[in-house]
Amino acid sequence: MSDDANTWRFEALNRLRSLLSSIGGSNVTLIGDTMLDRFHHGFANNLNSTSPVPVLKVTRTEESPGASAHIAIGLSSFGMGVSFHTAVGSDNEGKLLISQLQERGIDTGGIEMVDDRSTLTKIRFFGSRESLLDREQILLQADRGPSSPLDPSVSDALTTSALSNLSDCCALVISDYDKGVVTHDGAQSLISAANEANIPCIVDPKLTGLDKSRGSTVVIFEKRGLSLLTRRAGSPSSDDMAMSLIEDYEWDGIVVMGGIDGITLYQSGGTITQFDCMAPSAEQQIGMHDAAAASLAVALGAGLDLVDATLLASAACDCVLAANTGEEYIDKGILGLWLDELSWQMQISDR
Repeated sequence: MSDDANTWRFEALNRLRSLLSSIGGSNVTLIGDTMLDRFHHGFANNLNSTSPVPVLKVTRTEESPGASAHIAIGLSSFGMGVSFHTAVGSDNEGKLLISQLQERGIDTGGIEMVDDRSTLTKIRFFGSRESLLDREQILLQADRGPSSPLDPSVSDALTTSALSNLSDCCALVISDYDKGVVTHDGAQSLISAANEANIPCIVDPKLTGLDKSRGSTVVIFEKRGLSLLTRRAGSPSSDDMAMSLIEDYEWDGIVVMGGIDGITLYQSGGTITQFDCMAPSAEQQIGMHDAAAASLAVALGAGLDLVDATLLASAACDCVLAANTGEEYIDKGILGLWLDELSWQMQISDR
């Protein structure tokens, strides 16, 4: 890294540290699909007697809000108010999800509980060998959820509710898992209203629903998603594909998540900025998109530019990568300590 780049990064880290110290009180409008994450942990010491599959001896189970609810928790940790609009079923999972959000001080008044509908639940099984390995690995994921599409009237009501709260917010976040909460017309009406009010809009889209995100400030991709689109389009490179997408969908930028390969920011005008992963070790990747979305909303909502905002998102993703499974929520205090650590490392390297 050049001296100029080092100077910029050091100054940017100090700006972000000041931002974290002063943040709080502003509101973010958040709309998207929600799920409950259920993690079963245990020991996989033996194989099934009739099939070549491991038998998991479950020792503990954790349940926590996921998807857009995960973003809501991250925003709340930053000290932001959250105007949260989503839908859950009337089952025990939906009730548990709402209860856990309320325990974290998040307003659940914008959550629609839909009768006779199952809440999407992602069930992951993690195992290790007892007395041999401390590090778990995922053995299986099972998804449980609704058998029918979400009624359009529910989606319309959520969009209307989100629109009514937008004027009091500093940022808009749309988290689309293609489960019915975010519709094309709803997303476009929200993005249009945000643009008219000069409110930054962060979208985490499905690759099959990119048109919903047209006109947003920044979208979040995974590296493998951008690679897939590059191959499908026959584009010369991922860089060329990213710039083409920015032009086609009228975005200001794309934040591409690469895990241990760091984050790449593509901006309209052709600028490409790479943020290396600084996490000491990569324990897991669950929650990285949500951490990035929350961080971008906080930084852009405070008036920072896309480069500084992506640096904050990169630091947040470092924290998520280094977290244990089930502990991947963004915490303002831990993130502040990590920014201090990165600044200290830069000062040491300059000696």
